[in-house]
Amino acid sequence: MKTIGLIGGMSWQSTAVYYQQLNSGVSQRLGGLHSAQLLLWSVEFAEMERLQAAGDWRALTRHMIQIAQKLETAGAGLMVICSNTMHKMAAEVQAAIDIPLVHIVDATGQALQRSGVTQPLLLATRYTMEEDFYTRRLFEAYGIKAVVPDASGRTRVHDIIYSELCKGVISDRSRQTYLKEISATGCDGVIFGCTEVGLLISQADVSLPCFDSCALHVAAILDLALEGSLGG
Repeated sequence: MKTIGLIGGMSWQSTAVYYQQLNSGVSQRLGGLHSAQLLLWSVEFAEMERLQAAGDWRALTRHMIQIAQKLETAGAGLMVICSNTMHKMAAEVQAAIDIPLVHIVDATGQALQRSGVTQPLLLATRYTMEEDFYTRRLFEAYGIKAVVPDASGRTRVHDIIYSELCKGVISDRSRQTYLKEISATGCDGVIFGCTEVGLLISQADVSLPCFDSCALHVAAILDLALEGSLGG
């Protein structure tokens, strides 16, 4: 089993899901008392959010690279960024380390491609919805043409993530807001493109096929971490 290096805390609410699902996944795949072998660096998210809001992606990139290098030095055999938004600097992080980074867009794109969904709605932070690092990779690598809510919808989706989900606040009112955004589009699927979105809505709430980026990412991480392991 390879040691998994996790860059988490963005937010800690979804990083807790990563930790739980990685350990549950190893137990399910290997049985017995097996659990995930991992290293976790959890950031102070208030500082990261301040830099995001200020548009200081250079500082964020430097910070992410430093963390990744420390995790590699500590023994990580593969790298994970526990955030869709922070995959904005995934290429720079990968270039700075000698171990593979498991890319969340690849995990999601592969699942979409297998399902035949070609025009999903992307629910994510403003940065992920409005910049092209996420949608461009989906299209260029997998032929998936993701669409996003309109300007007011993007604001509503983003604000719920930062003001509620990142703080562990789950409300039916916000759930209904997300479901209205989904029903307002003519898409053939829904991407939970922020690792916190699955805390609020699930496949049971939506008639369209849903793709939880966090869960899909975990499955891809386990595939690589357990490659060659008994039962892996």
